[in-house]
Amino acid sequence: MSAPILLFIFLLVTGCSSSFGQNPTGEYLERISRSKQFHRNKGKFVNRDQVRIELEQEKRSRFKTITRFMFSGEQHLVPDRKLPEVRPDLKRFIKESKKTKFIWLGHSTFLINLKGKILLFDPMFSDHAAPYPVAIRRFQPPVMSLEDLPEIDYVIISHDHYDHLDMDSIKFFRDKKTKFVAPLGVPSHLKFWGIKEQNISELDWWESIKHAGIEFVCTPSQHFSGRSPQRNPTLWSSWVIKTDETRLFYSGDTGYDTHFKTIGKKYGPFEVAFMENGQYNESWPAMHMSPEQTIQAFKDLKGENLISVHWGMFDLSIHNWFDPIERVSELSLIENINHLTPKLGQIVTMDNDLKATELWWKPMLPK
Repeated sequence: MSAPILLFIFLLVTGCSSSFGQNPTGEYLERISRSKQFHRNKGKFVNRDQVRIELEQEKRSRFKTITRFMFSGEQHLVPDRKLPEVRPDLKRFIKESKKTKFIWLGHSTFLINLKGKILLFDPMFSDHAAPYPVAIRRFQPPVMSLEDLPEIDYVIISHDHYDHLDMDSIKFFRDKKTKFVAPLGVPSHLKFWGIKEQNISELDWWESIKHAGIEFVCTPSQHFSGRSPQRNPTLWSSWVIKTDETRLFYSGDTGYDTHFKTIGKKYGPFEVAFMENGQYNESWPAMHMSPEQTIQAFKDLKGENLISVHWGMFDLSIHNWFDPIERVSELSLIENINHLTPKLGQIVTMDNDLKATELWWKPMLPK
């Protein structure tokens, strides 16, 4: 019996099963399996270049990769002190404005005020990004709690991995009017945790839905899914958020591929692109982008302002915690890209807010 299955059985026995969520089954599975992204013979969702992904996943699971992760020579996987943060003035943030406003909360969780509507992306407020509390701990508590959040109009989910789809964060919204927007299959988890079906919009790649003058477009990414040994039971995605005045992009988790140019051609330019930049490894470039690939993807998208996400809160690879922001900042200077680097909790208003470019992590670098 394989190690993942043994771990799965152990967690079921020890009471962690609810965090696995619920994968699509029955008539629901039959319906979503009609998607062009679903491979009938394999019984799962696939990427454009699925062979490359599966070769990397095989390599990633080998003993050599595991031991390299555990015994790498890196000395700074986790910060040696608390990252600087700002307690946001939420009255100022929720005030309707013609200018886009956002707050980065760490990793891939961020708030956007767009036309007075508050959007929350990949909410992750738990102290661990795993089905059990002893693994993958946060660097520090969230800058604000779930209870501190303003009223959330929409929660947007990119995929079902633990660092993007957090059970306790989702359960917080069970009795609220918050609407959820998610790729195919992910609503199975949401409903299992108590989110009402009428509050969920489920989209395939290139499908869109419009609410209150905001259009949510589900766009491709190159990644994988699964919260249990079953691989790729749900779809993963990036997101285009557009109004008559502005267009925003969130990459979700992704390797570099042709989808960036396609999205850029179809929907660009983007006022702000929130791009994955962190938790990469040279052994799995098809699943997570390196900083160099993040820059190229941003250029493909025709982005105007770059925000790095997927870093600064969890240790999921073997690079120094500061490598992603250091490398992409240096590359942005070379490429003349406007790379905004807000502190945790800092409100950024897209009106040439130069304070967001402070290199706040520099004093924390090892001597």
